[in-house]
Amino acid sequence: MQSAFENPMRGILMKVSSVVVFLGMQTFIKLAGADVAPGQVTFYRSFFALFPIMGYLAYRRQLRVAFHTANPIGHLKRGTIGILSMGFGFYGLLHLPLPEAIALGYATPLVAVIFAAVFLGETVRIYRWSAVFFGIIGVAIVSWPKLTLFRQGGMAAEQGVGALCVLIAAVLAGMAMIQVRKLVEEERTATIVLYFSMIASLFSLATLPFGWASLDLKTMLLLVCAGFCGGVGQILLTESYRHADVSTVAPFEYTSILLGGIVAYFLFGDVPGVHMMVGTAIVIAAGIFIIYREHQLGLERRKARKAGTPQP
Repeated sequence: MQSAFENPMRGILMKVSSVVVFLGMQTFIKLAGADVAPGQVTFYRSFFALFPIMGYLAYRRQLRVAFHTANPIGHLKRGTIGILSMGFGFYGLLHLPLPEAIALGYATPLVAVIFAAVFLGETVRIYRWSAVFFGIIGVAIVSWPKLTLFRQGGMAAEQGVGALCVLIAAVLAGMAMIQVRKLVEEERTATIVLYFSMIASLFSLATLPFGWASLDLKTMLLLVCAGFCGGVGQILLTESYRHADVSTVAPFEYTSILLGGIVAYFLFGDVPGVHMMVGTAIVIAAGIFIIYREHQLGLERRKARKAGTPQP
C-alpha cells in the first residue's frame, strides 16, 4: 500500500493550482464591481461552488456519506462564522487593491495561533508568540495607510473601511479554523466542506431583502465563475493534503501575493507601495515560521507517541 504522502510534488502542484484558482475567484469578484452587495457575492460564491464539490464527491463515491453528520450544531457554528468572514472579506476585496486584500488576509494564521491558545488550551511557546507579534506588526504596516483614510471621505474612506473589513474577516476566519479543528475530530472532510457551502448559501440568500444589486448578464456570469472557482479551489486544496504533509504545501499559499500582484497590475493598474511590500514580507516570514514550528512540534508529538507505544 502506498504512503499517503508518497508524492509530495503532486501535493505541491495541487496546492499551487488551488492558489491560482482561488485567485481567479477573487479576480472575478473584483471584476464584478463594488456595486454588488457582499451578501450577494457570498451567495454566488457558495451556491455555485456546490456543483463542482458535489460532482467531486459523487466521483469519489462519498456524496451519500457526506450528508451524514453527528454534529449539526458544530456545522451551524462553523457556517455562521464562515459566512460572516466571507461577507466582510468580500467587501474588503471589492474596495481594496487586490494585493492588499490578499496580504491582509494573511493575518488569519496569526489569529488562529492566538485562538488555539485561548480556546483550545494549546501550549504556544515564545517562538510562535514572537512570530505572531512580528506578523501583527507586518499587518499594521500594510493596513495603516488605508485605515488613516477614514477622515478623507469618498473613495478613500471606502478603502479604509475595506481594510478594516478584511481584518475583521481574518479574525473571523481564525475563529472558523478553530471550529473546523474541533469538527475534524468526528466529521469527514467532505461533510465539513459540503455543509459549509450549503449553510453559507442559505444564510447569504437571507440577505436578499437588504438590497441586492440588479445584475446584468456579464456581472452574473462573473459571479457564477467565481463560485465555480471557489468549489474547484476547495477540491484542489483538499487533494493537495492527500499527497503531501500540510507543512510541505502550506508555504506555497504565499505564491498568491506574487500572482495577485501581476493580475492586479495588468487588469486593474494597481502598483504596490513600500508599505505594502515591507509589511507583506514581514507577514509572510512570520507565517512561514509558524508553519515550520507547527511541523517541528508535529514531529515531536509523533516521536513521543511512538516512544510511549508498548513494543510487542
